[in-house]
Amino acid sequence: MLIILIVSLLCPFIWSLDNGLALTPPLGWLTWERFRCQTNCKEYPKNCIGETLIKEMADVMVSDGYKDAGYEYIIIDDCWPASKRTSAGRLQGDPERFPNGMKALADYIHSKGLKFGIYEDFGKKTCAGYPGSEFYLEMDSQTIAAWGVDFVKFDQCNADPHDMKYGYPVMEFFMNKTGRPMLFACEWPLNNLVSKFKPDFAAIRKTCNMWRNYNDIEDSFDSVVSIINYWAKDPYNMSSYAGPGGWNDPDEIIVGDFGLSHDQERVQMGMWCMFAAPLLLSNDLRNIRNSSKALILNKRLLAINQDPLGIQAKAFNLGYVQVWTRPILPLGSKAVAVLFVTDHYPGKGGNYIKVTYPLSMYGITDGKQYNITEVFDGYSMGTHNTSSVLTFNVNPTGIFMFTAKPV
Repeated sequence: MLIILIVSLLCPFIWSLDNGLALTPPLGWLTWERFRCQTNCKEYPKNCIGETLIKEMADVMVSDGYKDAGYEYIIIDDCWPASKRTSAGRLQGDPERFPNGMKALADYIHSKGLKFGIYEDFGKKTCAGYPGSEFYLEMDSQTIAAWGVDFVKFDQCNADPHDMKYGYPVMEFFMNKTGRPMLFACEWPLNNLVSKFKPDFAAIRKTCNMWRNYNDIEDSFDSVVSIINYWAKDPYNMSSYAGPGGWNDPDEIIVGDFGLSHDQERVQMGMWCMFAAPLLLSNDLRNIRNSSKALILNKRLLAINQDPLGIQAKAFNLGYVQVWTRPILPLGSKAVAVLFVTDHYPGKGGNYIKVTYPLSMYGITDGKQYNITEVFDGYSMGTHNTSSVLTFNVNPTGIFMFTAKPV
């Protein structure tokens, strides 16, 4: 009860989707970035969008500790449906790739103690050209609820951008009408990038549990940095709308894939936790580096991500580094991330940079004593007051994170 009271006092009062879901950022696994729209199961039987891939990933989520760490959703993105609806007009999974049907797959995932997510689109067709939900919103809501779906990612391809403000609330209405709790993940704010509409974040938060704001992530550090830079600008004051029940979504976690170094993986995982962002892994958990797995399961990072206050970090520049801070519990505490993104400072990336500033430079100015703990490895940096100087190194394209908690 105390935590609920604290959250209610500290978080801004904003109307939000009241389905009782996503009170902290959702954690799970999603097919898209790693497995895309691979439908050739003859040549890629273990990696095509089908029943085998989803079941094996669910098995590993449980056996390798991801479920115990809080990762609970297994989500299929685009390319799962058959190319045509049934004679009754209902969605159906591709019969060759999902031979036992979507209900049986949901039952299998639920038997593992996990939750099942699926993708659809507001348009006539999905982004990959499969049947969309336009003119079928109520029927599709009923169909996926009957299958036992727990998470719906709802895209906006092949639809009139002027209709988003009507279509998403109507889909949310029909989903709620089924009586089945389903987390609603929207692509609604992406209209801002495509059609130059100012996103109505109040309406978006009232309709959705999470919402994509920016371009799809790619398996590269440039892509990660572009998202971080967008979040640093905080367009339309989007950070003010994040909080329990609704979250800004910077897209999937690509830790464990091919495009990032170890330091760069730390940057993505650390910053997504600072963002209070959904952590939807898109990698092959069956074959992942030990260092990547340890990062994904890092308890101190996840504690920051799942902090009940749910306050999104904000950025400022300090010399050659970018600093992000967010309040966390217990009251008066902060999480701090210090980034050395060398693209911002050409010619400065040949070696690590030494960062030496008093604690007050990170916005901690009340004169109290604080216990400082490094986040990734968990070592104590001692007890400091606000005038104490902290010294640490940050590698090129790297990050340093610490928490400051009152003594």
